[in-house]
Amino acid sequence: MRKAGFVRDKKIERAVNDILKSRARSRIYIYLLAKNGARTEEIIKGTRLHPSTVRETLSKMHNNNQIYRKKIKNDSIGKNPYIFYPISPIKLIKRHAKEIEDKLNKIASLAFSREKENNYRPVEININEEGG
Repeated sequence: MRKAGFVRDKKIERAVNDILKSRARSRIYIYLLAKNGARTEEIIKGTRLHPSTVRETLSKMHNNNQIYRKKIKNDSIGKNPYIFYPISPIKLIKRHAKEIEDKLNKIASLAFSREKENNYRPVEININEEGG
């Protein structure tokens, strides 16, 4: 019998994995979206990833601006922990679309001389943010 708690959707996890290029990153990102932010210990428990993997991945994701963090004020002695939050899925998709757009335009520029290479951008990916 499966424990109650965070339910993983394999299809969504695979799609996010294609963007973030890491199973650990995708699981953490999806967990943070589902929980609307969490502390490191909650992420470790919820994703069932190894603690060192979670800490290292959170650091990399923060450096890559895929998540952001806010310090929790703590009255007890010791470190003040962070709560981590994911960037919006639309922001994540826009960044990925820009990377794809750049790669496709670089390939398309092979058909032209070197002078025009940097200015030739036939591929443009637009993300519609409106629902419905």
